[in-house]
Amino acid sequence: MAYGAVAQYAAIHAQVRSLSSTLLTPGTWTMLCEASNFPALLDMLKETIYGPYLKEVEDSLLTPRRTIYQANKHLADAFNTVVTSIPAAARALITQLYRRYEVDNLKALIRGVETGLGWDRVRYFLFPLESLTILPAEKILEAESVGTAVERLHDTPYYDTLTHAMQRYTAEQSLFPLEVALDLAYWRELWQDVNQLSYTDRVWAQQVVGMLLDVTNLMWAIRYRVNHKLSEEEIVNYTLPVGYQVHDEDIRAIAAGADIAQTVARIYPDLEDISPLLKDAQSGLPQVEVVLQRCVVEACRNAFIGYPFHIGIPIAYLLLIELEIQDLTVLVEAKASQVSPDEFRSFLLIGCEGGNKHLGA
Repeated sequence: MAYGAVAQYAAIHAQVRSLSSTLLTPGTWTMLCEASNFPALLDMLKETIYGPYLKEVEDSLLTPRRTIYQANKHLADAFNTVVTSIPAAARALITQLYRRYEVDNLKALIRGVETGLGWDRVRYFLFPLESLTILPAEKILEAESVGTAVERLHDTPYYDTLTHAMQRYTAEQSLFPLEVALDLAYWRELWQDVNQLSYTDRVWAQQVVGMLLDVTNLMWAIRYRVNHKLSEEEIVNYTLPVGYQVHDEDIRAIAAGADIAQTVARIYPDLEDISPLLKDAQSGLPQVEVVLQRCVVEACRNAFIGYPFHIGIPIAYLLLIELEIQDLTVLVEAKASQVSPDEFRSFLLIGCEGGNKHLGA
């Protein structure tokens, strides 16, 4: 790696190391899990890095959904910090990683159009990209049909992808083809960006982003088979043939009816046995996803160990915030619904096992 790039990574490495100290600690997670109710949880969160974002809104307006919307502003700010500090050669990947939230926003907007929901009903289900988004969100929601909404995306990178999928949408009257097309296009481009990096960055990005891609692709294949009962051909068409540890033959095996637990064990031999979770496959899939997502957490933590001058560390930091907010979403909804810790703890990725324990290595 050239000296200039090392110098730039040295700066962002120090910055990210400092910022990672704001990730919730094991002690904080313990207190949050033991909060007596939702208002008590909010009071505790206001004493963390999420406090300034929550305090922007009156307590009476902090519904569970609005709470997570405000928490996501912290993630948005973290991305802004990283993307402006990262070496230029790696900026496209960080930007594309950030676009994942825009793709999710676009899917939510199209659902809003189909169901006739207005801006006030949809806005807090969106990720707060604010000025960084290229989506004309309110204009999309004003469309009288999904087809009109797609036409309003004419000047965005999403237009061609959605236009090609509109024929199936029209024939099936289902948003599924549109959403799958957006997801597949997004992940293909992200993986291309990973593989265009210089050697050291590419190796680390493959490990961190690749683990996220693999888990996403695996869960697509499993859900398509278990929940949606899709055919082998459909599953193959609606998944990715590329990945880091998950390869085309693995996806094809699941699509063809291979034992899911055995296939996962072959890919991840050190992973806990998921076969008990699949005794009732449909009800067990959320827990299977948690088990697989913990592999992403571990990949992020491992990025902080050893040689520091690479893109893996800032990516890992950003993903750890995302996964932390995913845990907070579980916690917020559980406290609002008065669910006991014994019922929700197994669905936590980070909060269940000790916060950012590896980041000081």
